Amino acid sequence: MPLDRRRRPEKPPKINRALDFERNRIAVVMIRLARFGARKQPYYRIVAIEKDRARNGRSIEVVGTYNPRTNPATVDLKYDRITYWRSVGAQFSDIVEKLVAKNPVKAVEAPLTPSSPVKAAVVAPAPAVVEAPVVAVVAAPAAAVVEAPIESEAAVQA
Repeated sequence: MPLDRRRRPEKPPKINRALDFERNRIAVVMIRLARFGARKQPYYRIVAIEKDRARNGRSIEVVGTYNPRTNPATVDLKYDRITYWRSVGAQFSDIVEKLVAKNPVKAVEAPLTPSSPVKAAVVAPAPAVVEAPVVAVVAAPAAAVVEAPIESEAAVQA
């Protein structure tokens, strides 16, 4: 068998150890601020993001916004999503923890719809309506309206 026809052993597949590590690790999720907005005009999104990602890196979910430039500062939070992420082990950053503490959940009444029987059962019955006496309104016939002649502006000002 000639030398150039020998079977060469197959190369082992290349293993990217960094990717292998990333696939098999458990990510720690943080709820923290991601800065947006123009220079000297900060606007923040409150995001659920892996702890080791960059500040403005790809986030898992946006759970609120924070605008410190309004007076008072505007904070909009999705409380149901924050509760979910906390229940699966997400941690607050220090600033987000203060924002959530200063802006507790407000009771929001959902609009009453026929498809929500739970809300309909909670509504109290309406009080009895007292009827007011009916007052007849008589309008003057249109022909009875007399138009006055328009006086000149000089006469009106005097």
